[in-house]
Amino acid sequence: MKKYGLNTICTHVGEIKDKQFKGAVSPIFLSSSYEFLDVDVKRYPRYFNTPNQEYLAKKIAALEHAEEAIIFGSGMAAISTMFLAFLQKGDHLVVQNTLYGGTVNFIKEEFPKYGIEFTFTEGYDVRDFENAMQSNTKLIHIETPSNPLMTITNMKAISNLAKSKGVVTSMDNTFASPVNQNPLDYGIDMVMHSATKYFGGHSDICAGAVASSSENIERIWNVAKNLGGSLSDMTVWMLERSMKTLGLRVKAQTKNAMKLAKWLQNHPKISKVYYPGLKSHPEHKLAKSQMRGFGAMLSFELTENLDSYKFQKQLKLIKSSMSLAGIESTVISPHLTSHALLTQDERDKVGISDHLIRFSVGIENVKDIKQDIEQAINTI
Repeated sequence: MKKYGLNTICTHVGEIKDKQFKGAVSPIFLSSSYEFLDVDVKRYPRYFNTPNQEYLAKKIAALEHAEEAIIFGSGMAAISTMFLAFLQKGDHLVVQNTLYGGTVNFIKEEFPKYGIEFTFTEGYDVRDFENAMQSNTKLIHIETPSNPLMTITNMKAISNLAKSKGVVTSMDNTFASPVNQNPLDYGIDMVMHSATKYFGGHSDICAGAVASSSENIERIWNVAKNLGGSLSDMTVWMLERSMKTLGLRVKAQTKNAMKLAKWLQNHPKISKVYYPGLKSHPEHKLAKSQMRGFGAMLSFELTENLDSYKFQKQLKLIKSSMSLAGIESTVISPHLTSHALLTQDERDKVGISDHLIRFSVGIENVKDIKQDIEQAINTI
């Protein structure tokens, strides 16, 4: 395939040509029943191969520089299926300690039922991963930037470590999106997304995706068709439509996030800002070496005399939201949402304080976002 630019891929790769009426957008195929005899592809929604599923996967694969991709009904459907495709009873998983709380909870709740062993790293340096490995380690999973503290993991170093041990690697690339980084280019074997986030981008879609080699996707598909985590074609069509503006949206949001991170860093009522684009971030140089942009997610801590719940209640423009990555700016307290399933000790260990605010930056004018934060702080 000819190598296209980002926005061309977003707009054109994976579109279905309307050969009958010559429409400008992909037609939608809502059938759950397809011809079985004398056809090249035996299509069925649970087999992840309806026309809309098939073609959207091509767009995601192109964006992540992968051979193939597969679409799921949610990010958790994507990551759980991927894990179960590469891990079985007696196997061992090494997983980064700074990780999305839902993934952590899935591992802790479900893996013991399957006899799958796991170790959470002490930190996110390559030595921490090496120390956590065992003779039966089959998979290393990382997340960078991580949710919600924006820690940065060295993708190339983890990939080299895994390859030296004959171990497969996977990564959650939701926060950066393929607009800002491509893990497969650094040797990571599989990349997954909560497509609910930047791929959807409008807070109206729930989906997930995995991109990798054809061999790995085939292995994931063999499990996926049994678990049944497929996505309806109506949602697939909406997702393909939304992804046409992925590059434009994420670049605008990333630009806003950089401006806001610098402003928040100097605010007297903000004690700390977590954003890899800041020179004060401990992994700023590493982030700069493996990211094209630093993303539109950041976190900050209010000073101890300010209540994070009251702060969110006073916001007028910025929404308090469970999700993230929409075109509208949103905030949330991780200790009440993404990490609510962890114990207080577990949250303290990974640095999730009650004053921490996760901030998903939207496309609004930066001046308006600043004013909203300022008035909320002044009010409380």
